Amino acid sequence: MYSTLFINCLEWLHLILFGKRRDPQMMHAGRIIGGKEATPHSRPYMTVVERHMSNGRITYCGGFLLREDFVMTAAHCTGSSYKVILGVHNREQLVNTQKISVKKTFPNEGYDNDTYRNDILLLKLNLKAELTSSVSPIALAGPEDGEPQMCSVAGWGRSENSGKNLTDVLMEVNVTLGPCEFENGDTYFYCSTGRDGIGRGDSGGPLVCGNQVYGLVSAKIEHFDIHLQNNVGLYLFAYMCSFDCRLCC
Repeated sequence: MYSTLFINCLEWLHLILFGKRRDPQMMHAGRIIGGKEATPHSRPYMTVVERHMSNGRITYCGGFLLREDFVMTAAHCTGSSYKVILGVHNREQLVNTQKISVKKTFPNEGYDNDTYRNDILLLKLNLKAELTSSVSPIALAGPEDGEPQMCSVAGWGRSENSGKNLTDVLMEVNVTLGPCEFENGDTYFYCSTGRDGIGRGDSGGPLVCGNQVYGLVSAKIEHFDIHLQNNVGLYLFAYMCSFDCRLCC
């Protein structure tokens, strides 16, 4: 199943990125809890996705640079229009960053807002980003790369469960992947569990394993751990490759 999903994903992305097929050969989540500040610009693919809502409000998600003119984020990060900010470490210090409007959106047609399945959105930028030491894309993992276990996520979301504001600086946390333990979970998600991880506020950031993207931050489910005698989070990361093959056609 994993390899099939990845092939469908790569077909869909290649069709959008290059205009042709490649050659054959439930709450939403995001703040980094229990993590630490990332080394400035050590994750040059990270982007702030600025969502402009129909009521004039501006909200934020995370995302990552896939190519000079494409950013990927979560499909539940809806907006009337978008801008992305590249080269950011501290959100209050935007000197030498790049802010680019979004020309077109490509939501995964299989996205289900109730189950978070296929929670992936591709953003076509109006201009190509200028690649620098603080702005560069990251590669997607391929089917030959196998199943990941030790990974990391990053974002500007709130750093504590009780926090009310986004953090100024990019935060990161390591996560260990395991079984999703709910029906069909492993078909659509990678999962991790524990007290450290993600929560509300910065969905769409990449799940990075060995310098490649395997998924993106989607949702968090609270559950009671009988061993810890406490509530812990089950963190869901959407497969990069949970695309319906019809999207390739």
